[in-house]
Amino acid sequence: MKKARILVLALLVLATSSCENELTEEFDVAQKAGTINIKGFSAPGAVQLRFNNEPVLINGSSFYNENIETTLHFVVDKGESDVLGIYDNDTGNERAKYEITYDNIADYKDFYFFNLPDIFLEVYAVKPSVNLGQVGFVFLFPNLGEYSGYNLESVKGVLKKGNGTVLATFENIGTDDFSELKVYNFFSNTAPVFLELYKPGTTEPYTGTTPIQVQISQTIGANMIVLQEKMENGTVVIKGDIDVADYLE
Repeated sequence: MKKARILVLALLVLATSSCENELTEEFDVAQKAGTINIKGFSAPGAVQLRFNNEPVLINGSSFYNENIETTLHFVVDKGESDVLGIYDNDTGNERAKYEITYDNIADYKDFYFFNLPDIFLEVYAVKPSVNLGQVGFVFLFPNLGEYSGYNLESVKGVLKKGNGTVLATFENIGTDDFSELKVYNFFSNTAPVFLELYKPGTTEPYTGTTPIQVQISQTIGANMIVLQEKMENGTVVIKGDIDVADYLE
């Protein structure tokens, strides 16, 4: 009888241990709570956010334009991923997609985007305040180096009148955020201004050997110019014809 009791006790211990292991395997999975604070803007068309291919509702709607703001709360398991996608509401075309994992979740705590017909920006844009009778400029260069092969994170910009008079100098025009605001007194409704682009801290063109001069239209008040490298007839050219301020109040 004693041996029988010992055997039964051993079996009970083994069974209990086995159950604990199963519960541990089932529930003790490494997880992180995730929060994504989203601030975006889309004009004139609407976009739809999808999280793991499910539409994100904002104020009861699955599509939205102009100012877009919401917060996502979720849990991500180690070794797995969640997908945040942004889609054009009219065409269904994907504008951007992001894979969120246990390891990179902190990179998406605050997520900003700006969607226009010709460009999608991962940036938060606020129209700067400029005094009456003045012109203000900020610049962003999101695809810097895409065609030129330039490998630094920013360029220097010198804004000039057509006669060469310097209006403002921007020491760092980068890819991720708009540059510092520079302001000057408005002088013409029709005269263009020109932005010359250099390697930081130099007077050497940031790409090639000839001076880089981008014609910019100036508007009284705030100008938020997006610079873009493009390839035309095998040559790298820089355009500055998108003004984000046109879409903001």
